[in-house]
Amino acid sequence: MVLALGVLAAAYAAWPVPPAPALLCSSYSGVPEPHQGPWRDGMVRVAGGTFSFGSDRFYSEEGPPHRAKVSAFWVDVHPVTNAQFARFVQATGYVTQAEQGIDAQAAPDLPDPLRVPGAMVFKQGAQVLRPGWQFVAGANWRHPLGPGSHWHDRANHPVVQVTLRDAQAYARWAGRTLPSEAQLEYAMRGGLQDADFSWGTAERPNGNPMANTWQGQFPYHNQALDGFTGTSPVGCFVANGFGLFDAGGNVWELTRSGYRPGHDEARDAALDPMGPALGDSYDPVQPGTPVVVIKGGSHLCSADACMRYRPSARQPQTVYLATSHVGFRTVRAAAAD
Repeated sequence: MVLALGVLAAAYAAWPVPPAPALLCSSYSGVPEPHQGPWRDGMVRVAGGTFSFGSDRFYSEEGPPHRAKVSAFWVDVHPVTNAQFARFVQATGYVTQAEQGIDAQAAPDLPDPLRVPGAMVFKQGAQVLRPGWQFVAGANWRHPLGPGSHWHDRANHPVVQVTLRDAQAYARWAGRTLPSEAQLEYAMRGGLQDADFSWGTAERPNGNPMANTWQGQFPYHNQALDGFTGTSPVGCFVANGFGLFDAGGNVWELTRSGYRPGHDEARDAALDPMGPALGDSYDPVQPGTPVVVIKGGSHLCSADACMRYRPSARQPQTVYLATSHVGFRTVRAAAAD
């Protein structure tokens, strides 16, 4: 789907409320409509509450589960799209980290060949001899799969190849912030306290794919039963109970919370837990590298290799690394409403 930047830019402040998810996915025109229902400026208001934070049913880094409480907040109904990010760049002249390359101060131990402008791209398909992650020079948000690809061809897909710094710059421009891990998990749960998935307890109710994930043997064969082998336009799958699209799958989503393996119940006992500070983050696989929590899984998560398209799932993301499967959505406080 190719959508004109000018049309989408004009629509940014009042994204239309679709009568069904399919409209947003397949025939969304970007033409603004009057505000309806809970939407406002492309966001939905989530009432505060107490929820079960984490899980002990899947991966060790998700536990131990415990009660946490968040205040009411507004959250984007879908991940920030290429068209939205393009409007930000057009207005500010912002240049992303992948477009600049990674300097020695940000990553002193990074090999020089990886410092040039570029980003990580997951290579897949019958023509790929060794499927997997590769650093691709020239890959960035404008060219998410490298030279020859372009965001214009996926204007209504989530923006990818952005780092923590890039996402925070967009959020500040929009008058918002990135969500904490607790906020994002609470929003992704959609009011379902103990369900494994944002849509319920069954991974594929009645055999139907409920999110853009990998179906088949990862990383060699993606059956694409959901219709996609890469990112998909926002809104192609059913919204969760809070009205969020892509609350699982499609792209991982950045948070502002530093990552440490597992949860700290004492630290999360306060209202609106922020998680560890970035300076206190720790990933045993890459000690000494600042990492933040990403949540929600992506189109590369499969049932046999990475069942992380669940609200409680979490992974570390290197703050300066841009990849083809990580995006973000924004939040703002609801205290003044």
